[in-house]
Amino acid sequence: MSSILSAKHFHDEAAAYRFLESHIWPDGPVCPHCGVVGESKALKGSSTRPGVYKCYACRKPFTVKVGTIFEASHIKLHIWLQAIFLLTSGKKGFSSNQLSRVLGVTLKSAWFMSHRIREAMRDGLLAPMGGAGQVVEADETYFGPKSEIRTETTSGRPFTKGGKTGPSSKRAIVSLVQRGGNVRSFHVENADKATVASIVVQNVAQEAKLYTDESRLYLGADAHVSEHESVKHSAKEYVRYVDGAKIHTNTVEGVFSIFKRGMKGVYQHCDEKHLHRYLAEFDFRYNNRVALGVHDETRAINAIKGAKGKRLTYRTVGGANGRKEAEV
Repeated sequence: MSSILSAKHFHDEAAAYRFLESHIWPDGPVCPHCGVVGESKALKGSSTRPGVYKCYACRKPFTVKVGTIFEASHIKLHIWLQAIFLLTSGKKGFSSNQLSRVLGVTLKSAWFMSHRIREAMRDGLLAPMGGAGQVVEADETYFGPKSEIRTETTSGRPFTKGGKTGPSSKRAIVSLVQRGGNVRSFHVENADKATVASIVVQNVAQEAKLYTDESRLYLGADAHVSEHESVKHSAKEYVRYVDGAKIHTNTVEGVFSIFKRGMKGVYQHCDEKHLHRYLAEFDFRYNNRVALGVHDETRAINAIKGAKGKRLTYRTVGGANGRKEAEV
């Protein structure tokens, strides 16, 4: 890690702009105001503000930061690049407190930088997962208390006498993992049969095989995929073999394990309204893992490429002297 972080673009502002431009503008500067390519030139004498261009089509100045997660930020760009590398290289994440100490920025700045970087990690892919002969594992888990505590269980029954509510007061997460491929996670209001069925139909190819546990949420999934197999965890069945095929959900459970270890051990607290960004962060690192030939430097570059066209702004809560929160 130290050899990579010694690269010039992590310490020199002009080099940081050149590095960002090479990945955001691989074919040359593009004016973010009018969209014209090839009509922009770097302004001379702008040593105090590196990376400034002027478009001679619309006559407006701009930098590569316009229209990205870096826009309107007063933090140096090379500090941003360090933050991206640290957040993408830590398997279980990198807390805002630690980011603040390492980069020498305020905790508020580190927290907001982290959320902007997570926004860049969101891929928004809509293509179905799996294909002919490929396996997609599906499972649901529950993590952290809901912002609004429900007064009934997920089945509609009231709480038990002992006050145990099962997953009713927990945040529901549904994940799909293609074996040897990517993961796609969803924070849902309720992990009921209709919601899970909708996720499967919209995200799993009809030619794929779907492997789940014995949960009733997946009853009827056979109609949406070529094959649906399950294992019965309640009977301590975790792997079974059918015509040489290994039926299990160990892959998706491994994804949940990394997510929960990171959330409990590194982040410790996450407001429910931000959960989808944390899921995007863990999905991104899994989808850009070493097993797929993606190493730390390439993973950071992939996050930088995702910064284009995304903004995350502040919303002040509680008046002029109130605290600031993030919103898209």
